[in-house]
Amino acid sequence: MGNLDTHLPTHLLEINNLVIQARIPPGEGPFPVFTILHGWTGDENSMWIFASQLPVNAIVLSPRGLYESPMGGYSWYQKRDKAWPVLNDFDSAIDSLTDVLTTEFFPKGDFSQFRMLGFSLGAALVYSFALKQAKPLRALAGLSGFVPDGATGLEEARPLQDLAVFIAHGTRDQLVPIERARQGVEVLRQTGAIISYCEHEAGHKLNADCFRSLQIFFQMN
Repeated sequence: MGNLDTHLPTHLLEINNLVIQARIPPGEGPFPVFTILHGWTGDENSMWIFASQLPVNAIVLSPRGLYESPMGGYSWYQKRDKAWPVLNDFDSAIDSLTDVLTTEFFPKGDFSQFRMLGFSLGAALVYSFALKQAKPLRALAGLSGFVPDGATGLEEARPLQDLAVFIAHGTRDQLVPIERARQGVEVLRQTGAIISYCEHEAGHKLNADCFRSLQIFFQMN
């Protein structure tokens, strides 16, 4: 599969109060569907740097967070007086995404080939979406993110059984400590996921090696 053509046009949509930047290939389809989710203070334009690692023959949907952040941009949960969001904090975002990510609104989409990619807070939302089994996933990737508290205790149900999961994290990340990523790997393994883990010496971002690993992961999954 080739990389996404950066010259394909995008369209700004608003569906059920969810704003989405959409890139839809020409032709009848059906096409695989990728949803890419931004981090804290991001928006629907923040994630297109990662779209270059995704297949050219795929629908790519980049939604905007539901809540305005006090620091500018948007968030996926309403921040409360605690350091980290927990699993249930993402319920409203999960419900909004589940309602919109359907063939009713994207008739050219093949949702049996549905994949998600999230960065930072967006990665936490991706993990939460999968753990709550909101919609069947072919594969997911979490970059510089964390598994929210509240996921432990799901091991017996094995909600991610045989799901391919790519995780990348920088050892010098000062926003999401590397220990949270390593803990998340173990939690997701215990819920049945098949993990591909790329740890690299960087801050709150991806280095070139993990970018290439991300592309290979989605080529294989």
